[in-house]
Amino acid sequence: MRMQNILIHRFAFAKENINLLIDTDKSYTKPTGENIISALVKMIKKAKPGDVLFFHYSGHGTLVPLHNSTGSDECIVPCDFNLLTDEDFRLMVSMCPPGTSFTMVSDSCHSGGLIDKEKEQIGPHATANRSLKGPGTLSKRKFLPLESVLRVLREKTGEAGMEAHKIKSALLHLFGKKASTKVQTPVNRSFVEEMVVERHELQQGKRNINPDMGILLSGCQTDETSEDACPTEDVSKAYGAFSNAIQSILEQHGKPISNRELVLGARKLLAKEEYSQHPCLYCSDNNADTAFLCEESSEKD
Repeated sequence: MRMQNILIHRFAFAKENINLLIDTDKSYTKPTGENIISALVKMIKKAKPGDVLFFHYSGHGTLVPLHNSTGSDECIVPCDFNLLTDEDFRLMVSMCPPGTSFTMVSDSCHSGGLIDKEKEQIGPHATANRSLKGPGTLSKRKFLPLESVLRVLREKTGEAGMEAHKIKSALLHLFGKKASTKVQTPVNRSFVEEMVVERHELQQGKRNINPDMGILLSGCQTDETSEDACPTEDVSKAYGAFSNAIQSILEQHGKPISNRELVLGARKLLAKEEYSQHPCLYCSDNNADTAFLCEESSEKD
């Protein structure tokens, strides 16, 4: 709710244009994989040149092997475990009309690079990292271990012996076309890809990529975890440390602040509180120094 208030009162977003998905309140739509994608597709389809699109995710993130090659894929973990990957968000960006922007704030573990192919402006390869101690305040991690993902998928599929290399087929079995693009077979398109095809004709399997549309502010690097602060020791009242950092900066910084300044400010604030995570910025060179959510410098009426 705090971010919603900032969007309305500082950035002049209309309340009716803000869609909240919450898994702890039955009066709201649940943030399942399908519901998240559907909400983003609806937002993008309504967008017109000049519109500023924004997606804020605060929740679990994980790394899972979705390809046969070595390495793992960065994912957010919706409440139904229909994992969404960097390629899904890349496709979302490719759907955006010319003249729009898509800003994503992901306060989740392993969130660095969650928009595939966006240029790293602040991160492990662009910025020297400091060695930090653990958080100085009580906290819990948003990280969901691979074994926890496997345990849930075993329960959902009834395959008690499922191992990591079967996660891809399990997700496809459970969610079909509504599963991530990365788990689809070569002859099938995901729900997200079909939406892109409706918007842009894909030629020879290559997706249209506009580097000026996607902006990712991640709570940590790909190899790091993001923390939830629990100052009262009540886990039910925990809040994302990165989300809190950027919201605090926006509340205290009256003038427009660039994406670069906001991420560097969040790094400084989290370091002061002795969190070990390093927020990152992925976007074009031009957007790195563009005001967060394209806020104009003139006074609002």
